[in-house]
Amino acid sequence: MRVLHPGVDRTELERELRDAFDADPDIVTVVARQARDLSESDQFVTDFGAELTVEDIVDNLADAPEDYQLAERWNWWLGALDLSHGGYARFSVRQDIDKTS
Repeated sequence: MRVLHPGVDRTELERELRDAFDADPDIVTVVARQARDLSESDQFVTDFGAELTVEDIVDNLADAPEDYQLAERWNWWLGALDLSHGGYARFSVRQDIDKTS
């Protein structure tokens, strides 16, 4: 398994997210940054007893409703984690920011 941890380049996660979800590169970067922040927080390890992996992320995001874009998928998964364990909302992605401004 590929483990996200401090010092690991986000390149692999970004590539996997682009490939799996055909997502906007800017959104991929934001989601990958949030995933790294989540991994570095150790909250996932504390709650689930295992390191967060690229495979975990892609598999869980794939479970989101089909019509969801990448940021929606990420927030959907974090919402489920937040409901079950608490403390995950802080890793969500804001979708109300206009990238063109």
